[in-house]
Amino acid sequence: MENHHTSKPHSFYAVGLSYKKADAEIRGKFSLDAVAKMRLLEQAKTEGIESLIVTSTCNRTEIYGFAEHPFQLIKLICENSQGSVEAFQKYGFVYKNKEAVGHLFRVGTGLDSQILGDFEIISQIKTSFFQAKSVDLVNAFQERLVNAVIQASKKIKTDTEISSGATSVSFASVQYILNNVDDIGNKNILLFGTGKIGRNTCENLVKHSKHEQITLINRTKDKAEKLAQKLDVVVKDYADLQLEIQKADVLVVATGAQNPTVDKTILNLKKPLLILDLSIPKNVNENVEDVEGVTLIHMDYLSQITDETLENRKKHIPAAEAIIEEIKDEFLTWSKGRKFAPTIHALKEKLHSIKDGELNFQRKKLSDFNEEQAEIISNRIIQKITNHFANHLKDEETMVDESIEWIEKVFNIGTTQKNE
Repeated sequence: MENHHTSKPHSFYAVGLSYKKADAEIRGKFSLDAVAKMRLLEQAKTEGIESLIVTSTCNRTEIYGFAEHPFQLIKLICENSQGSVEAFQKYGFVYKNKEAVGHLFRVGTGLDSQILGDFEIISQIKTSFFQAKSVDLVNAFQERLVNAVIQASKKIKTDTEISSGATSVSFASVQYILNNVDDIGNKNILLFGTGKIGRNTCENLVKHSKHEQITLINRTKDKAEKLAQKLDVVVKDYADLQLEIQKADVLVVATGAQNPTVDKTILNLKKPLLILDLSIPKNVNENVEDVEGVTLIHMDYLSQITDETLENRKKHIPAAEAIIEEIKDEFLTWSKGRKFAPTIHALKEKLHSIKDGELNFQRKKLSDFNEEQAEIISNRIIQKITNHFANHLKDEETMVDESIEWIEKVFNIGTTQKNE
């Protein structure tokens, strides 16, 4: 993975920071929106970086690319975000060559995700890859690597159960609704509160039901209107809460208030109502269960479902890691072969040149020189010699860069290797 450039050797790095060491505030400073990512890619090209992809999510900001020194990549992150080099040194990470390749495999397959088995990240890596490719900032090594990671992600998703079950409270709540409410597409859903959990729940609900069946209410109406515009759902005034609850089949409460915002005094029901309280502290008074037809589900119950799911997912880690190792080894074998192939080719040409000179000398010296037999024997010897060198370079214990340098020096051959 080194010597992928003319002059000074370039190595493959993964640099960045994630939820593992950096809290949300720190991650926010290093986050890159679409404009900043494109600006970073353009700056990388200007500064002579040959191949690089950058991804930025709520849980991580990371660069995977070639550089003489990792600071070239760290600098790109810091100069295009609000993050500082000092903060990066405290919270960031740097992986090189094989470790960098391994890191990208774990990220892309959901093993490094905050929620184990979260496959959303692979689509973000794909998007980042195509953005880099659009500005001609992806070489053959990185294209092959990303494709290998995508292959591993698909195989893990298909062959293991590491992504099964609900893994967030908002997703678990939607799964609960889908599993317990018949004909959900024709039922009225009221979402009271538009905090983070409320927004995520609403987004998940939109995917599984009709937009016109979902109504948002928030104490601050403009927040609800912003979300409603994005998701194409209905907004009602806070004053209409009691009336809208009467129309609802499902009420999702995520208000973030310190005291209950819903209790039995505002329930004047004409049909059954499922209430999901996704708030901490609880925002629905348990006295609502005194009303006939009400089913109350608290966040702590949904969290238990999520915890059980994550525990079950952990059982599938070894199978996922085995898939990663298999596909990663195939990639590294390809990468290693690609690195020393020019040297082996140059060595073979050098030996053939030596052979041609010697045969020419013997042809002039010997009157009964058997040219055909000499050609066959010498070609076989050359093939055996180059096979020995190739097998040496393929060996896991071989220091490939040093060996290539030694072969080129001994046989006085030069190969100029560039990333394709």
